[in-house]
Amino acid sequence: MRKKDELDNPELLKWPEKGGDPCGPPSWNHIYSENSRVTQIQAQGMGLKGTLPQNLNKLSMLKNIGLQRNQLSGKLPSFSGLSNLRYAYLDYNNFDSIPSDFLDGLDNLEVLALDANNFNASTGWSFPKALENSAQLTNLSCMNCNLIGPLPDFLGSMPSLTNLMLSGNRLSGEIQGTFNGSALQTLWLNNQLHGGMTGPIDVVATMESLTVLWLHGNHFTGTIPERIGKLTLLKDLNLNSNKLVGLIPISLANMRLQNLDLNNNHLMGPIPMFKASKVTFASNKFCQATQGLLCSPEVMALIEFLGVVNYPSKLVSSWSGNEPCNWLGIRCNSGKVSVINLPHYNLSGCLSPSVAKLDSLSQIRLQSNNLSGPIPNNWTSLKSLETLDLSGNNISGPLPKFSRTVKLVVTGNPLLNGDKTDHTKGANIPPESSDSPPNIPTTSSQDSDPGSPATNSSLKSTKTKGFKRNTFVLIMAPVASFALVAFLVIPLSIYFYKKRKDSNLSSTSLVIPPRDPSDPDNMVKVVVAANNTNGNTSTLTGSGSASRNSSSIGESHVIEAGNLVISVQVLRNVTKNFAAQKELGRGGFGVVYKGELDDGTQIAVKRMEAGVITNKALDEFQAEIAVLSKVRHPIWYLFWVIPLKAMREFLFMNICLKVLLASIFSIGRA
Repeated sequence: MRKKDELDNPELLKWPEKGGDPCGPPSWNHIYSENSRVTQIQAQGMGLKGTLPQNLNKLSMLKNIGLQRNQLSGKLPSFSGLSNLRYAYLDYNNFDSIPSDFLDGLDNLEVLALDANNFNASTGWSFPKALENSAQLTNLSCMNCNLIGPLPDFLGSMPSLTNLMLSGNRLSGEIQGTFNGSALQTLWLNNQLHGGMTGPIDVVATMESLTVLWLHGNHFTGTIPERIGKLTLLKDLNLNSNKLVGLIPISLANMRLQNLDLNNNHLMGPIPMFKASKVTFASNKFCQATQGLLCSPEVMALIEFLGVVNYPSKLVSSWSGNEPCNWLGIRCNSGKVSVINLPHYNLSGCLSPSVAKLDSLSQIRLQSNNLSGPIPNNWTSLKSLETLDLSGNNISGPLPKFSRTVKLVVTGNPLLNGDKTDHTKGANIPPESSDSPPNIPTTSSQDSDPGSPATNSSLKSTKTKGFKRNTFVLIMAPVASFALVAFLVIPLSIYFYKKRKDSNLSSTSLVIPPRDPSDPDNMVKVVVAANNTNGNTSTLTGSGSASRNSSSIGESHVIEAGNLVISVQVLRNVTKNFAAQKELGRGGFGVVYKGELDDGTQIAVKRMEAGVITNKALDEFQAEIAVLSKVRHPIWYLFWVIPLKAMREFLFMNICLKVLLASIFSIGRA
């Protein structure tokens, strides 16, 4: 081993001037050997200057090298092939470059410390893939060593790695998914330069062996994961100076940490009561300044809404405190949130059911964003809602059924009927461009859409197209309606005309039986409408009195009676359409027919032509009814048939429960 050619101050080592065998005798200071082979070099913190010999990897039995905290500089020699090397401490020197094969073949490496060496200053460097073969590696420290690019994914799957300290580099991107469930106990990724690391921190909540987690000084986004409370071994958590948003999980508040730093984020909602020994949470967006105080219900509802649209930074920076009436895109009426006006805000995600808690909302304008999913059903409970504009998004069905007073605008959503239908609902609401701003007073210029001239031009174009479309609809709607009515009415008219022509009696005629004839108030009532133009109505009672009154229904004769209703069509069926073989006999007013109902009841029906009916005939008919109504027999009841329109005939029916009443009608007028 030569020293004079590489070191500027070799005298600090106090090695023999004449050189010799470093294994001795006598043995050299700071050199340890086994079986006449150098196994260790320990010269840390001596202030050594100069470079290391580039053939250092010739010490094939080297197990431990400790040169940390010196002023060594220049190119770090390759350690390639040092398969017995277990510990390499080269940190806190001034090495300026590292060879690409530096870590090749270090199969037994357990600890590697390269901190505070500005390797490859102009280009930076990354851990070579060969490091993955160091399966015994437990500690990897390379803080402030000019690492660039994403965090190598293979580090997350190294089975023995327990301490990973990479602070102060230029790492970027997210924490890779390969770190899910990692056995790491210490993870330092803090203070990355030039933008730092980004993305969510959800994966760290799966590393249940963590005791120290430093992520401060980056641009991590999203929320603090609820399951972070499962990190029961965690003692030190530093999330300072990121862009974390949303509510602080209760599980985090309940963790008994030694140190918790949440300063300088965008955390919202209430400040919970923490159980950590030391906690700081300054410079956030909390609604209250004191732990344990709750936010107003409207603030909580809006924060939930913000969460499902992925916390857009423009809104997060504005929405703080416990008074939402001053927030960007929010307007109030009498201190209650009445308008959400956020068109063209690049909102993504879905629509939150929490909006239904804002019971004073009259307008929701979220057009021209990137929202997806269905409209929450509970939004229909917003009693004051007048306008819901979701046009120009990616909303999917089914659409909830809103009140007719709600103007629902969902045009420009491809998942709704292929974007071919104007889904505008509401009663007596004039057409309006979906992108037009709400007709409400504003108190701050910050709520106006960016690019006002372009917006105005777009509005004019949209209104012109809307006018042409509405004019076309106004012209075509009556034409289409008339064609539809004609298509339906003409065939139906022909059908009913033929049906009525084939029927001699009205299908709405009634058959009404008498009740107990011993009841003095029980009268038979028969209504006969002649459909003439005289407008006369006759009412006949059982006592024979009659009166005539003017009525628009034509001539009617009314006799008080009972209450059973049977369609005349039934009578036509049971008498085979008043067939000759069903005749029982003939009388002064017409022919009597026999029949049998579905329940076995046998009946006799008297059919009279309208031409026979006169006032005198009605009086005689009334007398006949009065006589028959007083007949009491345990085996029959009396019925009368009553046509209600197109009165071309009277029907009189007598029903017998057990025997045919032909004999009764032969005794009577029949």
